[in-house]
Amino acid sequence: MRNIILVIVLIGFQNVFSQELFVVTDPASNVPSNSLSVNVMQSLFKEQISAGYNYHFMPEVTYGLNKNLMFRGSAFISNRSSQLYAEGGSFMTKYRFYSSDDLNSHFRMAAYGRYSFNRADIHQEQIEILGHNTGFEIGIIATKLIKKTAISSSISFEKAFDNRPDYAFPNNIGNNVMNYTLSIGKLMYPKTYTNFKQTNINLMIEFVGQTINANGRSYLDVVPAIQFIFNSQARLDLAYRQELFSSMVRSAPNGFYFNLYYTFFNLKK
Repeated sequence: MRNIILVIVLIGFQNVFSQELFVVTDPASNVPSNSLSVNVMQSLFKEQISAGYNYHFMPEVTYGLNKNLMFRGSAFISNRSSQLYAEGGSFMTKYRFYSSDDLNSHFRMAAYGRYSFNRADIHQEQIEILGHNTGFEIGIIATKLIKKTAISSSISFEKAFDNRPDYAFPNNIGNNVMNYTLSIGKLMYPKTYTNFKQTNINLMIEFVGQTINANGRSYLDVVPAIQFIFNSQARLDLAYRQELFSSMVRSAPNGFYFNLYYTFFNLKK
């Protein structure tokens, strides 16, 4: 009987950790109930308009209120002013409104909203409230898990405002866009679970795109990544983002991500 229980628990563990932890997109699943996740997000992108690299440090904290509802707070720090500069932050909530679970698969859907404030200069047509623009985003996510593979897709509406106090949004470019993503992740190791402390290795590829509603200008990027999960609590992400095509002005489209992620489970006993 104990062996049967162990097998069931390990299969459930595999479903949780084997793939639905993407680097640049969120799945429809949430942080576990009554748990706190800390993510130290870092990126280094090559500037196109000027020489040098654009570094962003964006720590975030996520709390799972219950299995369907989570909240997240983020801070934005970058070196665009030739030194580390606190540019702003954001608040986000996600609600999982649909779930269909089987033993080796599930399908989930969630809706989310995010508001960000930013005081940096506005230097590109691309709208990105996660680190560049003041504004809001609302969207919907669908995620399908089949054994060791997860496929997730999202669509969202995003609108930018002035970056107060010094930078008005330019009136010659569109201030609202549609975003769309497709992410595929697969657990590569271990082939079979024997305990919770085994290191997980996930490979994934993500496609991230945007279209400006006013003029139809668009871009599409690809983000291949490798992910390591240690002791079922700590996570290391390494990824590279490459522009596939673009008809809009973007200051630094290509570069690397390096994320360190840790979850504190069961905060309230």
